[in-house]
Amino acid sequence: MSSQEGTVPPLLSRSMNAVIVAQFFSAFGDNALLFATLALIKSLLYPEWSQPVLQMGFVAAYIVLSPFVGQVADSFAKGRVMMFANALKLLGALSICVGGNPFLGYALVGVGAAAYSPAKYGILGEITHGDQLVKANGLMEASTIAAILIGSVAGGVLADWNLYLALGACAVAYGIALAANLMIPRLKAARPGTSWHPKRMAQGFFSAAITLWRDGDARLSLIGTSLFWGAGVTLRFLLVLWVPLALGITDNATPTLLNAMVAVGIVLGAALAAKLITLKTARRCLPAGVLIGVAVVFFTLQTNLVGAYGLLVIIGALGGFFIVPLNALLQERGRISVGAGNAIAVQNLGENTAMLLMLGLYSLVVKLGVPVLGIGVGFGVLFALSIVVLWVTTARARRSTGGAKE
Repeated sequence: MSSQEGTVPPLLSRSMNAVIVAQFFSAFGDNALLFATLALIKSLLYPEWSQPVLQMGFVAAYIVLSPFVGQVADSFAKGRVMMFANALKLLGALSICVGGNPFLGYALVGVGAAAYSPAKYGILGEITHGDQLVKANGLMEASTIAAILIGSVAGGVLADWNLYLALGACAVAYGIALAANLMIPRLKAARPGTSWHPKRMAQGFFSAAITLWRDGDARLSLIGTSLFWGAGVTLRFLLVLWVPLALGITDNATPTLLNAMVAVGIVLGAALAAKLITLKTARRCLPAGVLIGVAVVFFTLQTNLVGAYGLLVIIGALGGFFIVPLNALLQERGRISVGAGNAIAVQNLGENTAMLLMLGLYSLVVKLGVPVLGIGVGFGVLFALSIVVLWVTTARARRSTGGAKE
């Protein structure tokens, strides 16, 4: 992938292709495994409020490991870190296949995902240059969402046929991702030789978090992406209860198909963001965040399957347009300050704390018997208002400082 005469290497280099393939199959496994495991615990007659607990164990791994995984990503060749992380995911899927506790098995997959995330995003800044980073993030998000689309549908459909066929397909996907990681050329470690003492690692992580929080652009990205993914994972579980109530459909496949419509939209929105937005104009994504909340309200009130599909595509497109520029912005600010791996680890802490809190609140209101339609409308309104507040406070901060660093 070397260039001649100072030319920029092509975006679709060997390294980039290997990363995209590995990401697709890893994300496919994550999403197929979620719906296959949800079907498993449903067949085992666990109560409805326990469904979000499955995802809570997954995201808790991100929170607990966030002080350490960023340094792991920056201290070793990131392709090898991705390979190790996919091996952990494979082990978790196999444990569920052979009858292990589904909550513990999925939590082990969460450990692998926590280690994988800083490496997969951090490596983009090492194999691309300049404004290629936004395009690389667009490719990463498109690959991820395509995997969500296909993996979610595969998980639900295969689970309706045979639960263990669905679980086995997830293990195969992780195995392919692991093999693809071997195709990533070994890159230099970004920050080798740093201390591995747990206390110093934690101190370094929280020092990085403070540094990023004091940077206006990084702070915007951290808050925006945390709100987005916290809301996204809650919407996924809301669909599981909303479908039988609003549409009268009780199979495992329909919620996964509806989730897939969000994935289709995100691919479209990510592609549009890659064309229309640069690092300097990243804040143009904020209106799309407000419209996500508005669209969720309209979606919740739907009773027609076709209308539900259409609105979920719109929600996804708004989400892709919203999240891609914010991811690229954080990677760039992190790369020049605390290291891309550390920046993504800090981001993971924020995103997964938001997921854990929102899932906990969702589980609580379901257990208390709050109507599903009321949950959906309230969720949409609160999300829209949260992005409005973020938009206004960011604009005020920029005015008070005479403009942020680009």
